Amino acid sequence: MKTCSTYLIVSLFVGANITVADNWPSWRGPTGNGICTETDLPIEWGEEKNVAWRVALPGPAGSTPVIWEQQVFLTSVHGDSLLLMCFGADGKEQWRQEVGQGNRDVRVDEGNSASPSPVTDGKHVWSLMSTGHLACFDLSGNLVWTVDLQERYGRFNIAFGMSSTPVLHGGRLFLQLIHGDGDAQTQEALTAGLDAATGRELWRSDRVTKASKENEHSYASPMLYDFDGISFLITHGADYTMAHSLKDGSELWRLGGLNPQDDPSRNYHPTLRFVSSPAAAEGIIICPTAKNGPVFAIRPDQSGNLTNSEAALLWSRDKNTPDVPSPLIHDDLVYLCRENGMLLCLDRQTGDEVYHVRTNNGRHRASPVLADGHIYLTARDNGTITVVKTGRDFEIIAQNKISEVISSSPAVSDGTIYLRTFEALWAIRNK
Repeated sequence: MKTCSTYLIVSLFVGANITVADNWPSWRGPTGNGICTETDLPIEWGEEKNVAWRVALPGPAGSTPVIWEQQVFLTSVHGDSLLLMCFGADGKEQWRQEVGQGNRDVRVDEGNSASPSPVTDGKHVWSLMSTGHLACFDLSGNLVWTVDLQERYGRFNIAFGMSSTPVLHGGRLFLQLIHGDGDAQTQEALTAGLDAATGRELWRSDRVTKASKENEHSYASPMLYDFDGISFLITHGADYTMAHSLKDGSELWRLGGLNPQDDPSRNYHPTLRFVSSPAAAEGIIICPTAKNGPVFAIRPDQSGNLTNSEAALLWSRDKNTPDVPSPLIHDDLVYLCRENGMLLCLDRQTGDEVYHVRTNNGRHRASPVLADGHIYLTARDNGTITVVKTGRDFEIIAQNKISEVISSSPAVSDGTIYLRTFEALWAIRNK
């Protein structure tokens, strides 16, 4: 992604060693795929071990923090207020701003209206709330612009709130708004591209798929494919994965078969709403589904309707999709962290199973993060993060428990792992 950036920190040790510290500008990191290039990160911690600081937050949220140099941005709730907050790398709060009002807790304690993660380019930070309130601030907390997407695009009709996180690329902000009333004939879903500097709409593309019932609702986020001179937006929901032109939003291709609508040999699933987002690496896109459904690996350089296309399909697996955590692609392997704590490792080229092992019994809502040869897997209820070695041989390196509910993905920057629990923001560093 062209939005990613790194900065250099020069060590004062003998020999002037230089290390590269990643910014973490979006919920899936500097390249939008959950992978960090930093080394020497902590792999063991506890409530006292390797904890640089912990700061209490005014309310819960499942959004992932984003980091630019020495600033950490995250969303939270405080009563009815929906907040964007900024902390320094020292744990001190620098500012907080209200993005909107109207918090709603959903599915008991699974989420709320602060579920989408913010995104930053090092000059501004953008925050979307499930209410449709979207705002842009400078890094000092000054409001640049704000818009109510429900006023612009119509009332959101989605059971558990619009949790999709925007994508920032090339001065544009891309939104996936997949929702509807359950009627295949009256869908309200769309994808939009906005001018990030002003919030002005550049284009919108209606999403017509004939999805019905709860499948009109998607809780996944759009992703960017940006490799080897090929760039497009990937959206996911309403029974299809689609690719869109970044310039005008036109549809480049669509993949069906995720929840077959017209296959007499398979029943249409009425609640196969997508939560897990696609993942992309050079030459491959992994498309998950839900509820132990199929997983598809496709080639990105395609066009038209890819449903049942042998030319487009690298491989598919009939079951074992991750239900909430998004896939991770690294080297010659694909990692799928399932919601029940099972880690499924597949060969990237063939889809053959390498291993399928339980890591932790807790519910997993966060997406996996990879750094320095380790994968960090987050269990929601017991606050346990399992550290697994990358590669074809399964090995648990550590299991770290902080005893707080956590559904956001870890964020990594400048030697620090940031964990946003329902209660607090933690900074984990090697001492």
